[in-house]
Amino acid sequence: MRFLPLLSIFLMFSACASNKKTQQTQTAKNAPRPTVSTPMMPAAPSGEYTITAIKGKFLSIDSTSARVFLNIYGRQPSGQPLTVDDLSSHFLVNYVMYADYNNRERLGYGNVPLSAQVAVADGDHLTLTFDVKKPANATNAVLLTEISETSNGKKALNDLPIRFKSTKLSDRFSLYTPNGQLPQLKNYVNVNDTLVIRDVAGTSRQLYLFRYKHDFDPAQSPMNTSSRPAPKSLAVDTAVMIMTNQPLQLAEEGLYFFVEDTTDAAGIGLVAVDKRFPRITRPEKLIRPVLYMSTSQEINELNNAPDAKKALDRYWLSLMSGNEEVARRAIRAYYNRVEEANKLFTSYKEGWKTDKGMIYIILGPPDRVQRSRDREVWVYTKRANVSEINFTFNKRPNQFVEDHYELVRYVEYQPIWYPIVEAWRTGAIRE
Repeated sequence: MRFLPLLSIFLMFSACASNKKTQQTQTAKNAPRPTVSTPMMPAAPSGEYTITAIKGKFLSIDSTSARVFLNIYGRQPSGQPLTVDDLSSHFLVNYVMYADYNNRERLGYGNVPLSAQVAVADGDHLTLTFDVKKPANATNAVLLTEISETSNGKKALNDLPIRFKSTKLSDRFSLYTPNGQLPQLKNYVNVNDTLVIRDVAGTSRQLYLFRYKHDFDPAQSPMNTSSRPAPKSLAVDTAVMIMTNQPLQLAEEGLYFFVEDTTDAAGIGLVAVDKRFPRITRPEKLIRPVLYMSTSQEINELNNAPDAKKALDRYWLSLMSGNEEVARRAIRAYYNRVEEANKLFTSYKEGWKTDKGMIYIILGPPDRVQRSRDREVWVYTKRANVSEINFTFNKRPNQFVEDHYELVRYVEYQPIWYPIVEAWRTGAIRE
């Protein structure tokens, strides 16, 4: 049997593929209580200006105010990305601060006048920047920002917990662009790229930087309800001192941790990854994410193969009964999901390895997400002949990142999970 270079063709196609974005809206039961929905929704309808995703972060200015940064992804009716002029001409931005996710008391509200001073283009998105004042007698708040399209009234919302009494380093300092103008709302950097750790004032201070050379495990099956082994302690590979507000490069892959003091329990974690990330291109790395749709025997054979690329080609082609075109489509669809998971969910480890990443790769974006202070529920409808299925993720403390979630696992997922995995294995899932 002749095997075509399937992975080579996939890499050629994915290099030309457009960067998919997902969308955030609101499902607020008993509005205006801020129970919010997902940043992952269908593409913008034709003929409309639409917000397709929002991601937010705050940084403390002082004890009385915080600066909010919102990365806004959107589309013109033509499908082109939104410009600053589009945002100011077709949208209104308002916000409300609540005491908590489950508290309807309004602590403050306002609108954001849109102009070139508060909104700037930053690559494939716009960054909106505005300040909010600390509500009286409150140290914390949930900021709910509403971006409304003026012609049809459609709304996109973002919820952002804010701590005005900022004790954490990540409340005051962040990864910034090399020019120090805008924070980067992600937990990864590419090796040897120039980065800056700074606060809103550009303060120069000394931080400790630790590197951990550790290969974290991928997510376990959603049906694996057995207790997990105790977390392993991480051995520090290197330790150096750095200065904030100064250019920095991370020359080696690994998990990096910035702290103010060596005794600090929390800091800023960043994963340094290869130049192609969030794409995966090396055959030995391409093998690993197929764990979620493979048998143990298949994974062992792939891991022990002398030529990873040929073994992976054989793997995909054998699943598709020798149909090369179906195999190519399946490869593109699967690794596009892996790339999106890396963009969306990278925390202290690559996004595809996280619980959210695993669910996203196999099932795709949820139809809606319900989020509270310590929990997210992903809701899928009409999957595997089931009208609705929920996946619950509980937020867990993590010293490296704020957004670490773990899936609540049930054996009852089997009737949904296995048919969808089988659809991947036969090439029935296409994107």
